[in-house]
This record gives sequence, structure tokens and C-alpha cells, in this order.
Amino acid sequence: MTQPVSNCPNCGAKIVFEWSSSVQTVCQYCKSILVRTDVDLRKVGQVADLPPDSSPIQLNTEGVYRNRSFVVGGRILYEYDQGGWNEWHITMNDGASAWLSDAQNEFAVSFLSNTSGLPAAGQVQVGQQYNWNNQEYTVSVITPAHYRGVEGELPFPYWDKTEVTFADLRSPTGKFATLDYSDEQPALYLGEFVEFDDLKLKNLRSFEGW
Repeated sequence: MTQPVSNCPNCGAKIVFEWSSSVQTVCQYCKSILVRTDVDLRKVGQVADLPPDSSPIQLNTEGVYRNRSFVVGGRILYEYDQGGWNEWHITMNDGASAWLSDAQNEFAVSFLSNTSGLPAAGQVQVGQQYNWNNQEYTVSVITPAHYRGVEGELPFPYWDKTEVTFADLRSPTGKFATLDYSDEQPALYLGEFVEFDDLKLKNLRSFEGW
């Protein structure tokens, strides 16, 4: 598959999209946030310096989930009153898009669901139960968060957020769900918690002392 290639409209550097489904990337030279349209690249913002991160995962980290290999292509970073977490955008070997949540040494892989009729943010409370795909979920926490920044490639434009709200849900069987209220219409992501070692990650960040 041909990789979309263009030049950064801010500094002129060559921009190559590793995945044809990506519509946003960050110029590694000038840190401009670039959105791809049908005809060109448009600069929509600038990435501020991201805070130090202790996650071993990084762009181009590779792994395996349920016998399907994947590669990390992008990241959205959030902060909240107890710290921060990463949402790594991963592309599976069949082209499917998924997310690897990395929060306080707890990891979950999830996929966007096309479920309709999702509750509005004001309707969701801790302890409420929902049934999706014949699986019972209970709301465990509602997190008001602050969008901190992005890097790498994303499958949608995401650069001008401020405060965002997430409702996380768990099932008795280890399944995981997130109601994402970043946009006007809520989005539902369904997945499961995973053990770090089971992901068989390689090309990880190295830290002094490892």
C-alpha cells in the first residue's frame, strides 16, 4: 500500500504517513500538528513540550494481542487530579484500529464500538450498569481529565481539546469499556484488561538502570 507523502506546510520537512488511514500527524522537526485533507496538509496547531513519561511504550513499539500483531503509531496524553495516562493508538496487522490504554501500570486494549443510544455524560453515575454485546458492565469511575497533547499519527483530528470526561466500566470477567465524551456525541470503546507481559512488546523505551 502506498504511503501518503507530503511536506510540512510550516517548515517544509518531508512528511510520510505510515498508515493510509491516518489523518493527523505531528512534524518531528517543528512539532506542528498537521491534518491531512484530500489535497494537502494543513497546520492546525503546535505541540507543547510533553511532560516526562515513565511508560516503556513509545511510537513504533510492536506487540501482540490475541494472536494479532500490532504497532504503536500515535498517542494522546491526558492529565487528571491523580496523575496522567496515555492512550496509544495501535494498528493491527489486518489494518484494524485499536487503543492501548496505559494508566498506572494497568493496561487495556479496546476497539471503537458502533453501539447507538449511548447515555449522555450527565446521565452516567458510578455503580450504574449497562449491557453491551451481551456483557454486563458497571461504571467504576468517572474521570474529568485535561487533554495534554499528542504525538505521532491518529485516525482522526484531535488537537484542540481542553477538558474531557470519561466513564470507565468493568465487567466481572475482566472486560473493559469506556464512554468517551470528548466530542458532541459520546463514543463507546469495548475491550479488556491485559497483562503487560502477554502483549510481548518490543522496541520499548530503555531507562537508565534497566
